[in-house]
Amino acid sequence: MNWFEALWLGIIQGLTEYLPVSSSGHLTIASTLFGIEAEENLAFTIAVHVATILSTLVILWKEIAWIFKGLFQFKVNDETRYVFNILISMIPVGIVGLFFKDYVEQIFGSGLAIVGSMLLVTALLLTFSYYAKPRQKENISLKDAFIIGLAQAVAVMPGLSRSGSTIATGLILGNNKAKLAQFSFLMVIPPILGEALLDTMKMVKYGAASVMGDISLGVLAVGFVAAFVSGCVACKWMINIVKRGKLIYFAIYCAIAGIVTLICSFC
Repeated sequence: MNWFEALWLGIIQGLTEYLPVSSSGHLTIASTLFGIEAEENLAFTIAVHVATILSTLVILWKEIAWIFKGLFQFKVNDETRYVFNILISMIPVGIVGLFFKDYVEQIFGSGLAIVGSMLLVTALLLTFSYYAKPRQKENISLKDAFIIGLAQAVAVMPGLSRSGSTIATGLILGNNKAKLAQFSFLMVIPPILGEALLDTMKMVKYGAASVMGDISLGVLAVGFVAAFVSGCVACKWMINIVKRGKLIYFAIYCAIAGIVTLICSFC
């Protein structure tokens, strides 16, 4: 992998991690079109995922500081309830990671057809959430947190947007738009950090040289910076988009991308 490929893949990862268009799907499409096998390079995968997590911490630092400030009061308050909601939302994706990881990895290698199909599912979810007009709740309940967590677990499918699935599900349940976007981005931090930790343990086990492949530290740094900067932009942008309720444009994009990807998969 050269620096130009790392730059593009980093930008794609950072943007699509937060925009409801599926990062895994777009990385698969980019890898197929340009013959880049970034998903097979463990070091690059870890770098861009950690970069997107850091972009979340930068954009939502006030909310994160609010959570930790409340936690250190060592009593039941809004902050501890928020953390408990995040923990509840992690249960479904944790089950998938523990018991179905091998099956999910097989799906990721099944080609563009599954990506195109899941992009169409993402489009349907976003469209439904746009036209659904439930009564808005002020706070996310434990039940809603678990259901949103189920959406996140299902979104391990390549092409099914994690942010799109969780935000659309929360909107359909009637949750506050601004709070929902923040919750969606914060709830993904523990699973991604957990996955990065497991991948890092693999690097330690097999040796860094065996997983670095032909990628240099400079190229790795380019991908990291690109994912971080684009992640900051996308995270900030997406929160404002959810507040304004403009997800229908992403539904149109996902529908077009899904159809084109399906056509290409059969050509």
